[in-house]
Amino acid sequence: MKKSAIALAVGVALSGLLTACGGSDDDPVDVPSVSNPGKFFNRLATFAVCSQVGASCEDSTPTAAEIVAVSEDGMTLVYTNSLKGEVGFVDIGDPANPKALGRLAMGGEPTSVTVLGSHALVAVNTSQNFINASGKLVVVDIAKRTVVTEIQLGGQPDSVARSMDGKYVAVVIENERDESLGNGAPPQAPSGYLTIVDSVGAPATWKTRVVELKGLATLFPEDAEPEYVSINDDNVAVVTLQENNHIALVDLASGKVTRHFSAGAVTLNQVDLTDAPRPNIVSLTQTQANRLREPDGVTWFSKTQFATANEGDLNGGSRGFTIFNSDGTVVYDAGNTLEHLIARIGHTNDKRSDAKGNEPENVAFGRFDGTDYLFVASERSSVLAVYDMGQKNQPMFKQVLPAALAPEGVLAVPSRNLLIAASENDDRATSSTLRSALNIYQYQSAPAAYPTIQSVNRADGTPIPWSAMSGLVAATSGTVVYGVDDSFFRGNRIFEIDTSVKPASLKREIRITDPNGKIAALAAALPAAKDANAFDATDLAALVNPDGSVNLDPEGISLASAGGFWVASEGNGTVGEAARPVLSANLVFKLSAIGVIEDIIELPADVNAKQQRFGFEGIAESNGKLVVAFQRAWAGESQPRIGVYDLAAKTWQFMFYPLDAVTSPNKGWVGLSDITALGNNRFLVIERDNQGGPDARVKKLYRIDLSGVANGATLSKTLVRDVLPDLRKTNGLVVEKIEGLAVLANGDALLVNDNDGVDDNNGETWLLNLGKLNLN
Repeated sequence: MKKSAIALAVGVALSGLLTACGGSDDDPVDVPSVSNPGKFFNRLATFAVCSQVGASCEDSTPTAAEIVAVSEDGMTLVYTNSLKGEVGFVDIGDPANPKALGRLAMGGEPTSVTVLGSHALVAVNTSQNFINASGKLVVVDIAKRTVVTEIQLGGQPDSVARSMDGKYVAVVIENERDESLGNGAPPQAPSGYLTIVDSVGAPATWKTRVVELKGLATLFPEDAEPEYVSINDDNVAVVTLQENNHIALVDLASGKVTRHFSAGAVTLNQVDLTDAPRPNIVSLTQTQANRLREPDGVTWFSKTQFATANEGDLNGGSRGFTIFNSDGTVVYDAGNTLEHLIARIGHTNDKRSDAKGNEPENVAFGRFDGTDYLFVASERSSVLAVYDMGQKNQPMFKQVLPAALAPEGVLAVPSRNLLIAASENDDRATSSTLRSALNIYQYQSAPAAYPTIQSVNRADGTPIPWSAMSGLVAATSGTVVYGVDDSFFRGNRIFEIDTSVKPASLKREIRITDPNGKIAALAAALPAAKDANAFDATDLAALVNPDGSVNLDPEGISLASAGGFWVASEGNGTVGEAARPVLSANLVFKLSAIGVIEDIIELPADVNAKQQRFGFEGIAESNGKLVVAFQRAWAGESQPRIGVYDLAAKTWQFMFYPLDAVTSPNKGWVGLSDITALGNNRFLVIERDNQGGPDARVKKLYRIDLSGVANGATLSKTLVRDVLPDLRKTNGLVVEKIEGLAVLANGDALLVNDNDGVDDNNGETWLLNLGKLNLN
């Protein structure tokens, strides 16, 4: 691809421009001018909401940060925690080191918050049920963190905004429907409306007015469900009615609806609309005609134009955002470009492909250093896309920012060069990586830190979709590495990645195939009579798709000295455990350079008889031998195995690896991931716990030496690097699964994490260059 000087300066921005222009990686692309090409937003800190409960975040009680506002001096964040029925306060005087300031109970479920003067205005749902709806606006003294007064709203509020001049507060009263009633569709009484609060004078004297929104929309006119509100400098409120696929403009002074119109529909091309039946493969080949936008978040960015995040609800969701004139005309629609951007950076949540895709949840606007920016938050892919709005009616993609799981509220704070996003998902009991958080970004003179990997386009102009990077190996020379995806994508591929550029360029995909029936041939070696839960011919057949691609669990990859690759596929299931029957064995596959299975190596039968569900994780070829790392100990053993297979003699030997003790406050386990050959029988291994975020403790690289070690002996290990500090430098919640390790020809060590296919995961993939390690 020919890159202009602007493209080189903008860096990551190029990916979105390629998508928007529809070019391929090998074609010249005209790159529009982008304001402030040397300035980008980068994540400065992540404030885990659990730290309000205890500084060490050892409490598993679910929390949430849904909507966030900031004090007028820009020093204190106020966020809603609906799960706990409270608002929280955070000191961002030093935004790189946010500090908990405490919580305040709201006597109901807070749904939104804004700031007016010295007060936080919190919309609180106090409804008994869907029919008996009620709510209040709670006025809070930010400095004292006390309730000043409460204003009854008469219905269930969902969004609140204040006018720039402070004269008005607009509160959306959604009165949401019961989705478990019938088919969950409207109409369901009571209908929603807009409440205007005349906010001049002391809060105790404020009065309310109701603006009726029934009868406006063509869809469900008797049941308006307003969702979000934003106010422009002329004191005109724009209100989205998501389920009605409608937008209303309300003059706050008069309390009248001055204009309303349908949000319209979009035809989406080259998107993935299929999740089930599996195998799950991101296939950007389908078309969705006349998809209702059903907008959620909305923001004015001038007196006459606003943007919507088209999340969708009932039968809609256009997977992007739209810019409207105030007369209802559409001047820009993102179409499929946001979906393509997310596929390009490995953040596609394929389990949502058959629903609403990445689900843009919210939008925000801010002017930073003279440049107007639009921020679009994707709930399902956990990113914020940043657009330069300097060219009228033509947003230009600037960059993408990672966020903790499911960003909801987005807030621009230009006075302090900050951007805040509130991520609401929190489930420590299920996964330690899921902690609700406030993401803090800073506009700075620095290159964009994320993404670290992005793919080029296929011949059809769509990006190579990728995710779940589980293994890594370096080419014998240069800066190319090869990665592999794991069992989440049941049509496995090898990826060729050029690390000489930033972000690294995933420039080729090699699909693993079995045209010669090598997997089926293993059936002849299976015993005739077996336990019903054991690995059998039916299980073998399930490892191959009708198109010849395969359903393996590649966890490790190595170059083969004879050409092509070795791939270690982790077995599925535990021997003797009915709840986890053995559906596949741990197998080593020899692949050609184009991914064709040429040979399969099995473990000895007596070792297979001990199989646990934590098997092969890494593989390396060195000196005529294959060395594989088992993740955890198998049945009757206290330590995981390091297997050594002699390629000439076709025999196995096994040593045992001494793991570090579990030290995380969330317990869990410690195991091995990748293994990399260093020469002279020395290897570098990843040792990690299954913890992320505040609970992460063990993320280390150790060196082992197999010279003279007898079969069955326990190895010794030497700490090379604790990479937990490296992972913390991303300023996010520490990723759990560091699973790929490679050493380039120049000695630089590369580390990559597995993002679990964005399944209960925020999708971040960090390809970190650790530099040259001390391997003595």
